[in-house]
Amino acid sequence: MNDGDGTLAANDQGRQFGPLGTALVIIPTYNEAENIKTIVGRVRKAVPEAHVLIADDNSPDGTGKLADELAAEDENVQVMHRKGKEGLGAAYLAGFRWGLENGYGVLVEMDADGSHQPEELPRLLTALKSADLVLGSRWVPGGRVVNWPKSREFISRGGSLYSRLALDLPLRDITGGYRAFRRETLQGLGLDEVASQGYCFQVDLARRAVKAGFHVVEVPITFVERELGDSKMSKNILVEALWRVTAWGAAERIAKLKSLGGGRAAKQA
Repeated sequence: MNDGDGTLAANDQGRQFGPLGTALVIIPTYNEAENIKTIVGRVRKAVPEAHVLIADDNSPDGTGKLADELAAEDENVQVMHRKGKEGLGAAYLAGFRWGLENGYGVLVEMDADGSHQPEELPRLLTALKSADLVLGSRWVPGGRVVNWPKSREFISRGGSLYSRLALDLPLRDITGGYRAFRRETLQGLGLDEVASQGYCFQVDLARRAVKAGFHVVEVPITFVERELGDSKMSKNILVEALWRVTAWGAAERIAKLKSLGGGRAAKQA
């Protein structure tokens, strides 16, 4: 799973992957007026052929207006104005649906604050040529974080470790939010059933992809802590992630036990 660009594992599976098509970079925003112009400019420079969708949750700081100005200047930038702050997961789901309805072949998750470096996007897209889903990973060899306190790193590493063990997933960075999906992958994840938010939203999509049999690879990235604006992480996001992951893990184990019990009963009969 953690094979860098995914080529070796894909070849071993005998998989044939089709062309990627046009990429849509989805950037959710809430009070990102200080960052939005810079991050969009960096995306357009790093991957000029990619399009950008800014999904703004009615930011009171004027982010939506700045996004409209960017869209007026660049036909490859679109803006989705949402009614209010409904969470990261809801914003991405809305962006995914818009991208799928408009025929994009690749849909990318990217934060607005610069923590996900657009200059690394070409490597994710290269990896996606032989994968179904690519995760930008901080916790594989070559990945790292910049300007994080040890306490933040402990929470992030611990969250990925707990999720990996609880859900039996062969991934190192399950909570990260820098990702590239093929459209077919998203169509196979049951997005209408997703209700999770924040870190838990990222865990949910990763587990769905693995359980559905999609080829998931991790590419090392350098995560840079935001310099401008306020972090959106909260205690509620962490609590939601903990109880949902625990519940998912317990449900999977119960299902396996029932399956084993049913198999033994059939043999005895």
